[in-house]
Amino acid sequence: MAVPKSKQSKMRTNSRCSANFYATAPTLVECPQCHALKEAHRVCKKCGYYDKVSVIPQEEKKKKD
Repeated sequence: MAVPKSKQSKMRTNSRCSANFYATAPTLVECPQCHALKEAHRVCKKCGYYDKVSVIPQEEKKKKD
């Protein structure tokens, strides 16, 4: 049965595991309500809609006279 001669360092172990990690940008889709770009399956930050339902009520901006 094979036995390692010495302990592997934390750096060697962690670098082996991190070799397959690639950071990717999130996929952006168009919001059907306001047509702004948003992440898929998330509430739109601009209009507050998710799946054609208002989840976060947005206060309308008042015009200064």
